[in-house]
Amino acid sequence: MKYSDVGIDVKQIKSIQALIGKSIASTHKLPAIGKVISGFGHYAGVIQLGDNFMTLHTDGVGSKILVAQQMEKFDTVGIDCIAMNVNDTICVGATPVGFLSYVALQKTNDYLLKEITKGLVKGAKISKMAIVGGETAILPEIITGDSKNNGYNFDLAGMVLGLVKDKKRLRLVVGNKIKPGDIIIGLESSGLHSNGYTLARKILLDKHNLDDRPEFLNTTLGNELLKPTEIYTQIVLYLLDLFGNDIHGLAHITGGGYTKLKRLNPHVDYILDQMPPISGIFKQIKSDGNVTFKEMYRTFNMGIGFCLIVSKSMASDVIKELKRKRTKGKIIGKVKRNGTGEIFVKTEEMSQETLTKL
Repeated sequence: MKYSDVGIDVKQIKSIQALIGKSIASTHKLPAIGKVISGFGHYAGVIQLGDNFMTLHTDGVGSKILVAQQMEKFDTVGIDCIAMNVNDTICVGATPVGFLSYVALQKTNDYLLKEITKGLVKGAKISKMAIVGGETAILPEIITGDSKNNGYNFDLAGMVLGLVKDKKRLRLVVGNKIKPGDIIIGLESSGLHSNGYTLARKILLDKHNLDDRPEFLNTTLGNELLKPTEIYTQIVLYLLDLFGNDIHGLAHITGGGYTKLKRLNPHVDYILDQMPPISGIFKQIKSDGNVTFKEMYRTFNMGIGFCLIVSKSMASDVIKELKRKRTKGKIIGKVKRNGTGEIFVKTEEMSQETLTKL
């Protein structure tokens, strides 16, 4: 199966986004205060205000919410919402400062709001960030969903404000420093995180129930699908403080999989030749859906939720520091020659000489 088989054509989405980006760019010179440094197309928008750089980003949880509805378990999706926002924010070197949430409900449901808020608060505490407000909307004609969901139909999104305080821009990371020879280090994911769920649900729920324990999982399918997205803020910000200018690029691996690397720097190629073995939920999806390697790496994080692109001379020191901080990470590839932003991947199932272009 492919993502496009369930109505999501990533190539078409990117084409539409490019058109939207051109229109949005016309607004970048409008603010009377501040200067837009990085706008549409990166992980977070950056606005310079004097010596400070303010960042803005917004994201949601996606169709993972449908699994929460089926499980009637809502205390973790708030963590996902925080994670999807702060993990993108740190990709430009910013520290998440404040968060706003938006919850749209089919009807008033105090229990649902309390459970969602539990996750939001937990995620904010992990991120060391304040939730400063939000909006709740009751939209019965828009948030319809399945009538079997006992009034638990909703959508959840958020927005985060970040700050880079650095006169010399040493902490601002936008990918322009990435060069051939750089090393790509991957931080382990907790599972699917919060992307690719439309395809994952179609494949897995056609063959299994949520309380089943499929062949490649060590827990029930429902528990696996609701594992919260890993939050990488503290370790990444720590490494930025420690290694500074030797960290050339940061990438949160979400929708679009490893094609996300292209947004960092489209003038080099990325070679992922030391990826971890395909296992767990990813092996289950690939097996049950007969999904190609290329489609898997273009859709899912494949066990790596975040990438750091660092100078070759500092790669071993970064790995040592990750071990000292008890964070699971490994070298997964390298940056090669001046190119056009292409991503090539090799897995243990492929020939040692074979690299697949995503």
